[in-house]
Amino acid sequence: MNTGVKITAFAAALAATFGTAYGVGKGVGPVEEPQKAGHGEHAAQDPQEKTGHEGHEEGATTAASSLPGGLQVSQDGYTLALETPTPAVGRSTLKFSIKDASGKKVTAFTTEHGKQLHFIVASRDLNTFRHLHPVKAADGTWSVDADLPAAGGYKAFADFKPAAPGAKGVTLGADLSVAGAYAPKPLPAVAPTATVDGYQVRLGGVLDPGRAGELKLTVTKAGKPVTDLEPYLGAYGHLVALRDGDLAYLHVHPNEGGPGPDVSFTATAPSAGTYRLFLDFQHEGKVRTAAFTVTAGTTGKAPAPVADETDGTDGAGHDAGGHAHG
Repeated sequence: MNTGVKITAFAAALAATFGTAYGVGKGVGPVEEPQKAGHGEHAAQDPQEKTGHEGHEEGATTAASSLPGGLQVSQDGYTLALETPTPAVGRSTLKFSIKDASGKKVTAFTTEHGKQLHFIVASRDLNTFRHLHPVKAADGTWSVDADLPAAGGYKAFADFKPAAPGAKGVTLGADLSVAGAYAPKPLPAVAPTATVDGYQVRLGGVLDPGRAGELKLTVTKAGKPVTDLEPYLGAYGHLVALRDGDLAYLHVHPNEGGPGPDVSFTATAPSAGTYRLFLDFQHEGKVRTAAFTVTAGTTGKAPAPVADETDGTDGAGHDAGGHAHG
């Protein structure tokens, strides 16, 4: 396992928010703004380079690839096609597919961290979070049960790597709408400690824009360190971060370490802003999620600990913080 997963971009780049491929050791360097060439620059191009319409298409692809993860429904020739974009409140079966540039459903994926595709659903107010692993039918249709407790806007993220030669990891995002009276909740307050299902998780470290730093999460129960965390998809913890406002997506694995009580990540915030961090960890055969609100540059300097009441239940009826992985 990579001992320092650096979060500076998703896939090829990272503009003003978090984003990275689902994987270990795939951090990339800082993002540069796409350059816009003027007429003089075009004239100086190598004659073998593409020009005209083909050149515009290439430039558009490059610009699209530089966007943060999860902000596009289509990227690199792949599209997240939701078949159930308006699920009902409560337990619903979500269905979707990944389509290629020709509109055909993709059926072959590369297995990464035990799964061919990882599926995240979060409410726009970041009070509900679901980390799901759906089942794929032979025709390329994926399905998974999820419990969406309230009406309003949600976003679904598909994190995958096609099996096509040379394909790279992609994270696509698409909107879900749950009908009904919408009463958004405020973003939970910044706090260094979250309580979930009898476990207390403390977040330490500093999240600074433009500078790598360690985020260390310490798991305790009944005041005692949990030193026997169980491997979950090949790691002792998984971290998802969503930026408040645009829900740009990040998913990484921890630095190499033992089975608790500490799980650490090396992270770089690309800009100032508020983020929600969701830590998955497994103990006594059950996956739980601890959620935090952090502001880049102030992690570890939060007010006194308070319980985090983020709805992290899954479609399988687990307690707050649980996941369903199919």
